[in-house]
Amino acid sequence: SEMGQSHTAKCFKCHGVFEFEPTGKVARGAECPTCKVNLRCCRMCKFFDPTAYNECHEPVAERIVDKDKANFCEYFMVNVGLNATQDKDKALADALALFKK
Repeated sequence: SEMGQSHTAKCFKCHGVFEFEPTGKVARGAECPTCKVNLRCCRMCKFFDPTAYNECHEPVAERIVDKDKANFCEYFMVNVGLNATQDKDKALADALALFKK
């Protein structure tokens, strides 16, 4: 890989591809080029997990209530493996839907 090359990830909402710095950081005002949702939010972070305490695997991070909105969390790192998580979440939701009347 080239020095200074940007990385890509997919938006949690529309799956549109966007570029980010190799550091894994995203500016607080960054928006998805496709759907304009905030990208510096819990749902885009590698520490986000709906099954974890406060939905976050970073134990010292402050609790953030709205996981879809931009925030100032200093532990934020882009989750480049987001699609696998979303596929798992969708599969779980689909499975649970089968048992609801």
